Amino acid sequence: MKSQSVTAPSLTKKRYTFFTDVRRNRFSYLLILPALLYVLVFSYLSYPYMIIAFKNFNYKLGVFGSEWCGFKNFEFFLKSTNAPTVIRNTLVLNLLFIVTGTLTSLVLAILLNELRSRVFVRTAQTMMLFPHYISWVVVSYILLAIFSNKNGLANQLLNALGMKSVSWYTKADVWPTILVWMKIWKSAGMNAVIYLAAITGIDESIYESATIDGANRFQRIVSITVPLIMPTVCIMTLLAVGKIMNGDFGMIYALVGDQGILYETTDVIDTYVTRSLLELQEFGMTSAAGLYQSTFSFLLVLLANKLVKKVEPDYALF
Repeated sequence: MKSQSVTAPSLTKKRYTFFTDVRRNRFSYLLILPALLYVLVFSYLSYPYMIIAFKNFNYKLGVFGSEWCGFKNFEFFLKSTNAPTVIRNTLVLNLLFIVTGTLTSLVLAILLNELRSRVFVRTAQTMMLFPHYISWVVVSYILLAIFSNKNGLANQLLNALGMKSVSWYTKADVWPTILVWMKIWKSAGMNAVIYLAAITGIDESIYESATIDGANRFQRIVSITVPLIMPTVCIMTLLAVGKIMNGDFGMIYALVGDQGILYETTDVIDTYVTRSLLELQEFGMTSAAGLYQSTFSFLLVLLANKLVKKVEPDYALF
C-alpha cells in the first residue's frame, strides 16, 4: 500500500515559493530594487544613529564614542523660545494642507468622473498633473512674479483698481493662505487621480440601479460615490497625518527663504532645525528634533487609526 504522506513535498514547495516567484518575475523585482535599497539605506540602516539625539556629539569621538547627555538635546529644542512657534506653525500649516487638499482633490475627482467628454477629461488631467512635476524653486519664481513689491502682478491689479501696493514679502499674516493655495495647486491634481481611480473601480450596476430608482446625479454622488471611496479617503488622510509634524522643507525654504519677518507664521520645525544645524552645528539637537517629530507623528497615526476603527473598522489603515 502506497504511503499517503505528502508533507515533505508541500513544505518544500511553500519554502521556495518566494524564490520561485523572484525567478519568474525577476524583471519586476529588478524595477523595485532601487526603491527597496533607498528604504533600506535611509530608513532601516540609519536607525542605530538615532542615539545621536541622546549624545553630546563630537566629531573626533564619533557617534558611538561621544558622551551620553540624556534628554538635554530635547530640552534644548523644547525649551527654546522659538519651539512653540515652529511647532504651532508646523501643525497648523499641515492641518490646512490636509483638509483643503483632501476636499479639493475629492471634488476634482468627482467632477472629472461626471464629465462625459473623454478628450476634455484627459486634457484636464494632464493640466492638473503638470504642476506636480514642477520644482518648488521654479514655483518660487512664479510666486515672485505675482507678489513682487515693485512689478508683481498682484500689485499691478491693485493699482489698476485704484488701491495701494502691498509689500507681500513683509506681511506674515497672508503667507499661510498663499502657502495653502500653492500646495493645492501643486498636489491636488495628483491626489485627484488617486481618488478618480477609486471611483472608476465602483461597479456601474450600482449607479444603474440608483438611476432606475429615480436618483438624480447629485443623489448618486452623495449616496454612492462618496461613501464607496471613503475608505480610500481615510487611508490617504491617515498617511498624511503620519507626516503632520514634518514640514515641507523644500516648499517653505524655496517660497519663503530667509525672510525673518515671515518666520512668525511660516517657520516650521524642519526650517528651524536646518538653520540651527548650519549656525550652531548642534547635531544632537537636530537629531532630537527629528526623533521628536517621528515619535509624535507615529502616536498621532495610532490615535487617528484607533478613532477611525471605532467609527468604521473597514476604513482603518490597520
